[in-house]
Amino acid sequence: MGLGLFIIMIAVGAILTFASDWELAAVDLDLVGLILMGVGLLGTAVYTSVLRRRRRMVVPPVAPTVTDDDRRDLL
Repeated sequence: MGLGLFIIMIAVGAILTFASDWELAAVDLDLVGLILMGVGLLGTAVYTSVLRRRRRMVVPPVAPTVTDDDRRDLL
C-alpha cells in the first residue's frame, strides 16, 4: 500500500461524510467516511515515518577512489 492509497482513502472518506446524502438502512455512511479518513491519516503518518527512516539508512559512506596516477606517486 502506497501513499496514494492513503490519500484516496482520505478523499473517499471526506466525500462520504460531507458530500453525500445517501441513506442506507444497515450502514451509516457518515461513520464509514470518518473511519476511512482516520485510517487514511494514520496510514499516511506511518508511511511517511517509515519512509523517513529508510532514506537515512540508504546512503552509504563514500570511499575514496584510487586512480593510476595516485599509485605512481606512491612508488
